[in-house]
Amino acid sequence: MSTFLRSFVYGHAWCLGLMTLAGLIIAVGINGVAIHHEFIAGGFSGLSLFLFYITGIMSPGIWMLVLNIPVFVVGLWLVSRRFFFYSLYGLLATAFFLETVHLELPITDSFLAALSYGILLGAGMGISLRSFGSTGGLDIIGVILFQKFNIRIGQSGFIFNLVLFGFGFMFLNTDLMLYSLTSVFVTALVADYFMAMFNQRKMVLIITQMPEKMVNLIGQQVQRGSTFLYGRGAYSGERKKIVLTVVNNFQLKRLEEIIFTNDPDAFVIIENTFNVLGKGFSKRMVF
Repeated sequence: MSTFLRSFVYGHAWCLGLMTLAGLIIAVGINGVAIHHEFIAGGFSGLSLFLFYITGIMSPGIWMLVLNIPVFVVGLWLVSRRFFFYSLYGLLATAFFLETVHLELPITDSFLAALSYGILLGAGMGISLRSFGSTGGLDIIGVILFQKFNIRIGQSGFIFNLVLFGFGFMFLNTDLMLYSLTSVFVTALVADYFMAMFNQRKMVLIITQMPEKMVNLIGQQVQRGSTFLYGRGAYSGERKKIVLTVVNNFQLKRLEEIIFTNDPDAFVIIENTFNVLGKGFSKRMVF
């Protein structure tokens, strides 16, 4: 990635643009699907919808703003200033779209509506978190739990929603709550996918008879660095240099060609990695 492109991707304009897109997608999911099928959403969006259904006062967008006041007061002291202000922008953008974007997606089947709603909400949540911010509410709480206790954001959201749905089953239609619960599960999966899709890499371990040559070829033809790990063959007792490198999905096939063209007897282990931080890869997200 060029220096200009890297600076743009991590710049304010790009991040605020992603936050705006995320707010629009979430609003479309809630106004276009959830409300028309009487689903409740996940997180504070779900709590806003629940209170809207039960009380009949204030719109979901206004409820979301009111509920987020104490969360942002606490978040000011526990998250970075950048994450705080990006999230504040994300909350305001989401509330704005909830108040202004009113449509109904032509989905009649409740199960398909639940899937569509979960995908939209998960995409919005994942995009917002990829922008170094969030849309407020449970996202901020989830980030704090992720930073302090390594609890994945999708998992903490699912636990919160279980409590919320417990109250939903008491006051709302059971079938609709089951459909809503399905959408929450989809939301968690899609959000985690969007969080990982731009950072996921392949860690490759190469056991070969020509480790030095392999390292040179990887550096020259794939433009990736490598590291030697020292091991010993369990059967032969022979000491070996094991080559460790990390590549993206597009570089993987090229790497395989290099390895097996030069050493058909090489032994290769490929593992998915959720995130790779450091020079040549991603910057650390500071919340």
